[in-house]
Amino acid sequence: MPHDGLNHSDLHVDPPADGWKHSGVRVIPADSLDTNTASTPGMNRAAAINAARVGAQKIWAGTVHIHAKAKTGAHHHGALESVIYVIRGRARMRWGEKLEFVAEAGPGDFIYVPPYVPHQEINASEEETLECVLVRSDNEAVVVNLDIEPVEKPENVPWIDPIHKAP
Repeated sequence: MPHDGLNHSDLHVDPPADGWKHSGVRVIPADSLDTNTASTPGMNRAAAINAARVGAQKIWAGTVHIHAKAKTGAHHHGALESVIYVIRGRARMRWGEKLEFVAEAGPGDFIYVPPYVPHQEINASEEETLECVLVRSDNEAVVVNLDIEPVEKPENVPWIDPIHKAP
């Protein structure tokens, strides 16, 4: 018996009638994403994983492409957590009550947006499309648009790893 503190007999469920064939793992081909999702002008979202497409109950995942020089308005996603993974391009994120903080991310970087945090996504490139993968902690499409007058010069905030602190 593994020594992980879990009662493994409680972790097994009987397989569904199809033996997991169509209700188990699903591979969603890149050319079959659902582009019929809410998007901001200058941005294209496409859903890969949600309740309607695969029966997801606790997550939403898809892609977002932000056109060169484009940016979203200030908004938050309610109680949802969001993770953005940058594939191509340069993402500039502004956040705070007056969008007074800023940080940038490039290919291979992850961005975490906690619940209720006012933020704005910006494509930092004047020529290149910003391509990202987006994952949210629920399958609901919660977007609360905010009327914020942003500060002129936001403060750059580098990330500090709380676990692996620099010497």
